[in-house]
Amino acid sequence: MIQVGQRLAEARFKKGLNLEDVSQGTKIKTEFLAAIEEGDFEKLPSFVYAQGFVRNYAKFVGLPEKETLALFRREFDSEKTFRVLPQGFAEKNYATSSLRKKQSLIFIIIIFLVVFGFIGYQYRSAFLNPPLYLLSPSNNMVISGTKVTVLGRTDPDATVAVNNNPVAVDESGNFRKNLIVFPGKTEITVRSINKFGRVTVVEREIEAK
Repeated sequence: MIQVGQRLAEARFKKGLNLEDVSQGTKIKTEFLAAIEEGDFEKLPSFVYAQGFVRNYAKFVGLPEKETLALFRREFDSEKTFRVLPQGFAEKNYATSSLRKKQSLIFIIIIFLVVFGFIGYQYRSAFLNPPLYLLSPSNNMVISGTKVTVLGRTDPDATVAVNNNPVAVDESGNFRKNLIVFPGKTEITVRSINKFGRVTVVEREIEAK
């Protein structure tokens, strides 16, 4: 299939013209005329200019304008050959768009981590035993008398029992229980049970004199 540039060049040859002659008659630079004949539309300023150049060139060499422009439009791929925006602006716009995409991705990841971190924190008790710290008495502690105070800390939502006796837990997770023991060695067992049934047990052995 004949190309628009080839048709224009043939018409020019028939009239015995060179590119300088056409340039003088159309006021179009010779490099633009050469680009049109070679089909190298990337060298032209824009689609609007290219179309005007082809129209004037066709008119100058006596070719039908509408038919010549139809050939030109069929060959011309505006998306492949030209950028709508200037090169520098397009690169800047692409960089900005890429940065925004990265920022959006980071934001989504942060939201994802926060949400799942919150869910994990709320339901940690379903997978972990409740913490239980027995502050007093210490193991193998020797006491005088028959009274001992059990002090400790656990999860505020947990249920605590000392030797199977329920103990109140305050909003900070602290608990306290006074026990009456007999002379000799006594085992003290403290259990903390969370709402999911997870249990932590701490045992102490003391001796009363």
